[in-house]
Amino acid sequence: MPKKVVAETERRRRRPTRQGTVLSEKLIVQTALRMLREHGSAGLTARRLGAALGADPSTLYRYFAGLDGLTRAIGEELMGRALDSWTPTGTWRADLRSLGLAIHASYLAHPQAALLTASRVTGRPREIEVDETILGILRDAGFDDIDAVGTYHAFIDLALAFAALDAGALAINDDVREADEDMWTSTYAHLPPETHPHITATAHLLADRMNHSAYPAVLDTLLNSAEARLAGREG
Repeated sequence: MPKKVVAETERRRRRPTRQGTVLSEKLIVQTALRMLREHGSAGLTARRLGAALGADPSTLYRYFAGLDGLTRAIGEELMGRALDSWTPTGTWRADLRSLGLAIHASYLAHPQAALLTASRVTGRPREIEVDETILGILRDAGFDDIDAVGTYHAFIDLALAFAALDAGALAINDDVREADEDMWTSTYAHLPPETHPHITATAHLLADRMNHSAYPAVLDTLLNSAEARLAGREG
């Protein structure tokens, strides 16, 4: 049974760890992000995390409800970093587009963490702040509540789905990823036009596009649709 999670002020260590640092939720999350980057999700264990922090592994349970609680905190950290990097302009479409790109970029900066957390709902303050911000942009723009929620749902799921998809490509071995990327020029570009006329005709375009994320283009499609609905309602 996990140990009770107590308030930050009550659980802070009164003396430094063996490495001379004082533990905090933020330090543990930052260390976990580093471990995910270096070892992947399989390498993130309480024992290894404790060793990296210079603390007993059981210390983790004073800050989080086990590794699942830590996973939620990591997801919140990625959302918070996206929000911190974003600057609103007051134009709803531009603000949603830039926030979506910020979320996508924040997750891709930590591919292993993105794969671990993109499908999770953390319920933590920074994630809630992102959700409140998106809904506020939509409602302030004039979307009714049904349209605002529908657009929010599509918007956030699209950002996280592409974050997971693109993070998957970044998380694999470099040689494997490069072999996948080369497939557009090594295989697709050499298919015979007699059997694959459409691929042959577009092979040069496929090679230029397919190794880049489609997220910006699909995001624009979503925003075009939302803008058209809003214009129809105003009309």
